[in-house]
Amino acid sequence: MPDHESITEFENSLLGDLITPEDKRYDYERQVWNGLIDKHPAFIAKCRGTSDVISCVNFARENDLQVSIRGGGHNVAGLALVDDGLVIDLSDMRGVYVYPDNKTALVEGGAIWADVDRETQLYGLAAPGGVVSTTGVAGLTLGGGLGWLRKKHGLSCDNLISVRIVTADGNILTASEQENADLFWALRGGGGNFGVVTTFEFKLYELGPQVMFSLPMYPMEEADKVLSAWRDYVISSPDEVSSNVLMWTIPDVEDFPEEARGKDIVGIPALYSGDADEGQEILKPLMEITEPVLDLSGQYPFAVVQSMFDWAFPKNERFYYFKSSDLKSLDHQVIKDIISKAEHRPVSSILIAIWHYGGEMNRIGADESAFGSRDTSFLLSIDSVWDNHDDSEKVIAWSRKVLDDMKPHSGVGMYPNFPGLGEEGNELVQSAYGKNYSRLSEVKAKYDPDNFFSVNLNIKPAELMQ
Repeated sequence: MPDHESITEFENSLLGDLITPEDKRYDYERQVWNGLIDKHPAFIAKCRGTSDVISCVNFARENDLQVSIRGGGHNVAGLALVDDGLVIDLSDMRGVYVYPDNKTALVEGGAIWADVDRETQLYGLAAPGGVVSTTGVAGLTLGGGLGWLRKKHGLSCDNLISVRIVTADGNILTASEQENADLFWALRGGGGNFGVVTTFEFKLYELGPQVMFSLPMYPMEEADKVLSAWRDYVISSPDEVSSNVLMWTIPDVEDFPEEARGKDIVGIPALYSGDADEGQEILKPLMEITEPVLDLSGQYPFAVVQSMFDWAFPKNERFYYFKSSDLKSLDHQVIKDIISKAEHRPVSSILIAIWHYGGEMNRIGADESAFGSRDTSFLLSIDSVWDNHDDSEKVIAWSRKVLDDMKPHSGVGMYPNFPGLGEEGNELVQSAYGKNYSRLSEVKAKYDPDNFFSVNLNIKPAELMQ
């Protein structure tokens, strides 16, 4: 642990605040999205700019402290925090600067997607982001970035033009196709392994403000019919359609009609990223599969769609365990097995989702960026959400067993942003990146040879793997 003089010097070097366990704000500032996470950092540095980030990196390196990087703090495994180390907290760095003539935006590393949507939609533009607006831009993008525009425009990481990053030696680099191209390749899916990204530059696309969004909720009893119809539809759907299917129980909350509450359903959220009236016709087959329990389909402002599911995933109020696996196919037996799991969820708030990939995100080669799952069509995601801490052990055990039972149907990959608690260590990381892992390890060795940035889905530097 650094001495008092070093800590004072470090604190004086920061424009932002340095928070320690003695600070009355400490317990609030160490909260992250997942209520399951309870870590106790030695220091939380609330950075206000790149200079603060450099001070943090240098202080941690000189004092042999582990570091974590906090953007939106939304990582399900709680990787924004580190016990007894230094949290490089970017959550006060939320600026978004839109250049409508160029259709680009500069986004600071602590921004959440709601910040981006708010600014870009002023100009009828959008960046491919996530599906919950409180998600951090940095974590989502560096892990890939699945969202409602994925088939039309690819993942969030596919739409990066450049980044500014502070590396383990305390230097600032620009990474793009033209500059430090190997690092740029690794950052597009490789997570927080290579440094602290302080600025992202994104491509923007014309969209909104009104978009067509389907959200019929069909009875679970019709799940076989609904899933089969959804699969056949999305496989042949145009790039403008990005859709999931989810199995869930409508909760007993005022957002839903009383007669629908408590019903087990199969929901089909789908966004049409084009003209809203045109989208209403194209999405109609998804809304007419059978008689719905409830149908929330309609034309909405794009920013409303982006925040539509926020209420179900509040910060630090619920417990979360999201884990995923690519699927080899979605044939009848796979559908039957997934339905069986959905019918036996131990807690009704657990959500089982199937994401359709396809379109632009599958046209990008698996070796063109670190994100490796480019040749699969479907992702199975167990989105376990619960409210009673006493249920934690059984919910996590059930979630793991579902994916274990589904292994005969699973592909080799998974989605790095849905890693559970990352409990499988290097085995999980290698599964996430597949053939790209060795190349990532070489890039890691070049830019972070001592594995300074290790609180993440960690890619070991090539030299340390030997």
